[in-house]
Amino acid sequence: MLARVRSGALMGIDAVVVECEVDMALGLPYFNVVGLPEGAARESKVRVVSALKNSGFDLPQKRITVNLAPADIRKEGAAFELPIALGVLAAARLMEEEPLAHYLFGGELSLDGSIKPIRGVLPLAVAARNGGFRGVMVPAANATEAALVEGLQVLPVAHLREAVGHLNGSAPLTPLMRAATPGVGPRKATADMADVRGQPELKLALELAAAGGHNVLMAGPPGSGKTMLARRLPGILPEMTFDEALEVTKVYSIQGLLGDEQALMRERPFRAPHHTLSDAGLVGGGPAARPGELSLAHHGVLFLDELPEFRKNVLEVLRQPLEEGAIHLARANQHITYPCRVMLVAAMNPCPCGYFNVPERTCTCPEHRVFDYHSRVSGPLLDRIDITVQTRPVEYHQLAAKSQELPSHYYRQRVEAARERQRARFQDAPGVHCNAQMPSHLLRRYCVLSSRAEQMLELAVRHHGLSARAHDRILKLALTRADLEGHGRIEDVDMQLAVDCRMLDRRGWLHANTQGLAGASRPIAPSWRAAPADSGGRRPPGDKA
Repeated sequence: MLARVRSGALMGIDAVVVECEVDMALGLPYFNVVGLPEGAARESKVRVVSALKNSGFDLPQKRITVNLAPADIRKEGAAFELPIALGVLAAARLMEEEPLAHYLFGGELSLDGSIKPIRGVLPLAVAARNGGFRGVMVPAANATEAALVEGLQVLPVAHLREAVGHLNGSAPLTPLMRAATPGVGPRKATADMADVRGQPELKLALELAAAGGHNVLMAGPPGSGKTMLARRLPGILPEMTFDEALEVTKVYSIQGLLGDEQALMRERPFRAPHHTLSDAGLVGGGPAARPGELSLAHHGVLFLDELPEFRKNVLEVLRQPLEEGAIHLARANQHITYPCRVMLVAAMNPCPCGYFNVPERTCTCPEHRVFDYHSRVSGPLLDRIDITVQTRPVEYHQLAAKSQELPSHYYRQRVEAARERQRARFQDAPGVHCNAQMPSHLLRRYCVLSSRAEQMLELAVRHHGLSARAHDRILKLALTRADLEGHGRIEDVDMQLAVDCRMLDRRGWLHANTQGLAGASRPIAPSWRAAPADSGGRRPPGDKA
């Protein structure tokens, strides 16, 4: 006797429909699972038999064979235990098979028959909708997550007997339906930019990065506020749209990182891995091909503190993902793609001791160690960073000042206004949400330069020998500055700032002073420095600089 039940296997952040074929035939009692099961899936037969017996079902003494098709896809995890158990009951004619055809099933079984939560319920629900199924039957703890998918019937079950009772019609379950598109909800209380004293140039550079989704490198001595400000960056980013939140939730769902009461990721991710991270931990992979820190920071911020301390091979794998916004993992038996539209925010010291070229401090590093320290960050990686800011020690009068620093909501209002201009600009460009993601063919269409701005860009490219990638990133950054200030085109002040932000390279850094960006003849934003002295270098609200 043969029965079929459908479930799903994870492939990247998506799920593919898997057919669980259960055959029960005469022969010595034996339970075998085939179809490339791995790990927990291979052990499922032991839990399934115990769960069926402890739930009051008497199985005939026959040979049971379970095939998970297609057989060329790895089956990881314990999500196949509920569909296998239902298939065994249908093959033994202890329940009807016809109701099984309308749903996708997923759930881990305890030995007493209770159903535990699993990873990847959201991709499973999406696969059910795309496959034309009526709904999904999932653990009760995962039901709210599955209900995020519109037009899908979600059946929450807590025990194997509940699942059988619903399918037999003796004890119907109440479906959990999504009433409407849920919002991402109010923001949680986060650390505020006003908590950080001084560093007006760094704050406004982060505002520029948040407005256009640009990558940032902060370089300066210890204690100058780099880490504090990086951790406050998510607080000035715009709220995620529902589609963005759904993409992030899928990544966290397959990793099992959603909280017990958290069905939808409502806040932009902020990931700050330690510098001992491996390349597989950063981009994903390993035996189970799980997403790494880059994908966990999707639509959010990836913060790499002490950038030169990361292993060189780890930093080099960042190149392609930062350009494409996706990670392609090729293995002998599968190809997986993970999304990684991230803002890279990195911080580093000027030298191993941290005080090279810092006034009133003595650097104890030999010159060759300073050069070796900076050579750990390659030129191609620096070429993918749009904004480089040199920080300085915070002076005492800034620490002791009684005046209030500008709060996060001030920066966030300006960032959201700039992002709204970009949404209107790219409404006909699918997959492009901000200036940093703009492809080359859109760059020529939307980057309208004044004559002086065009002259400045030409001089910068010729004088500094900038690459084609650097040229395009300067244009994107200048356009973001124009969006922040409400310009209809890129003016010379926008271009000046964008060019200044490209001046930090390994050679220029080592020969720079601490009055602005390394290698630049002017500080990061001369117009920002023009703020009244009693404002502590901050730009007053409403000032267009």
